[in-house]
Amino acid sequence: MRLKTLILLLLLGVTLCSAQQYGRASFYGKKFQGHIMANGQKFDRHALTCASRDFPLGTWLSVYYPRTGRKVNVLVTDKGPWVRGRILDLSEHAAYVLGLHPYGVDLVFVTLIEGG
Repeated sequence: MRLKTLILLLLLGVTLCSAQQYGRASFYGKKFQGHIMANGQKFDRHALTCASRDFPLGTWLSVYYPRTGRKVNVLVTDKGPWVRGRILDLSEHAAYVLGLHPYGVDLVFVTLIEGG
């Protein structure tokens, strides 16, 4: 019984830890406007969306950018980024809201708001 409880707690701990991430985010815009995303819809660079390898499609995330102190909520609509060392690809509009746009790639905190 103790072993089952320990395994359950470890699994819950992993789940809770994966609800937050810290890492490099980038953004994509004009070049991908209108391309079909993993969710089957067309990419809109003016929407507050993102691509994530770790969070499922339809998940809402809060992205905090410590350099500017700004935060934005985005919907996971695509899979990616496929560049090593990055955890998130933001839409161009989300990057503007955060103030990340001039830098292209920078460190952000990502927190799960609502699963998809």
